[in-house]
Amino acid sequence: QLSSTYGPIFTVWLGLKPVVVLCGYEAVKDALVGHSEEFGGRPPIPLLMQLSKDYGFVSNDEKKWRELRRFTLSTLRDFGMGKSSMSQKVQQEAQHLVELLAKLKGNAFEPMTMFRLAVANVICSVVFGSRYSYSDAAFLELLNAIGNYISFFLSPVAKVYNTFPGIMHRLPGPHKKVLADCQKLKDHIQEKVQFHQLTLDSSCPRDYIDCFLMRAEKEKGSPETMYSHEDLVMSVFNLFGAGTVTTSNSLVFFLLMLAKHPHIQAKVQEEIDAVVGTGRAPCTEDKLRMPYTNAVIHELQRFHKTRIENFPRMTTQDVLFRGYTIPKGTPVIPVISSVHSDPTQWENPKKVDPTHFLDEKGEFRKREAFMAFSAGECCTPRSA
Repeated sequence: QLSSTYGPIFTVWLGLKPVVVLCGYEAVKDALVGHSEEFGGRPPIPLLMQLSKDYGFVSNDEKKWRELRRFTLSTLRDFGMGKSSMSQKVQQEAQHLVELLAKLKGNAFEPMTMFRLAVANVICSVVFGSRYSYSDAAFLELLNAIGNYISFFLSPVAKVYNTFPGIMHRLPGPHKKVLADCQKLKDHIQEKVQFHQLTLDSSCPRDYIDCFLMRAEKEKGSPETMYSHEDLVMSVFNLFGAGTVTTSNSLVFFLLMLAKHPHIQAKVQEEIDAVVGTGRAPCTEDKLRMPYTNAVIHELQRFHKTRIENFPRMTTQDVLFRGYTIPKGTPVIPVISSVHSDPTQWENPKKVDPTHFLDEKGEFRKREAFMAFSAGECCTPRSA
């Protein structure tokens, strides 16, 4: 709404800090892709800093977070993200989820909790090398800590904390309990790391932690190593925080939209029955033969507006951008939902319309204005 008055580039003030907001496909793409280096920094977020102590790939050290992000994406792909080996892990976890749902015998249930259990276990299989039982107390505590932290991070109190961190850090409030719960999660990750250190076989890495430990050993002695023990713990925490809540939130939204649009749900079911049948689970190889289902997934991602999507960037140098001089160190918020609702890029931006991602032959087509996982060099690990 502000962009309709002030244009695609404008400034808002968060406390005493000016923040540049970018709206619409052209402005956001120009910044994130055309000027990725200049807009590739990250502003310090006090709540994240208090939790991470500047470790992991949410570090404000640009060289460190770029290196850890590159390592993490590479390692996730090595362990099958986007490949058939990961598809098998997802299939196995989906079966556990189906069995849990079957026990409900058609009674009403809260889907968010169930999806978080399943999504987190897929992450656990890659990070820890094993899954948890859905009734495991440590696992439930882990998920509770992550969920509470993300919920608090998006709350009005967190915005006050990030605006006045010096004052808030000294005051009692919900932030104290949330940070204490997160410390318990970090302690649990610490125990997992210690177990991996004792059982590591460098000739056969089992998971992300093993790969990180091997890289840390290789970098040992380097004064500029970015693979410290603390960086490993926070990187694992970051993976859970980035993947579990966002993915499960999306899945719940997908369920809601399919229930609201039964004709779309029916066509998806028809394609699944035709391609997959009822004798097996879907796999990655089916994707190319299921253009409509693929289009629906992309369309629902486009239509889904999340509060966590607009993670701020920061200019790494003074930049002349579309007639404006933006000083070095200025926080910048690219509003991804404005890209996904840009009428110059989408035929029916305010409606759920799978044909946005289908060509005239009914085959799946990519769209440049699709930025569900952001764009440019800060594209999120979830896109792996």
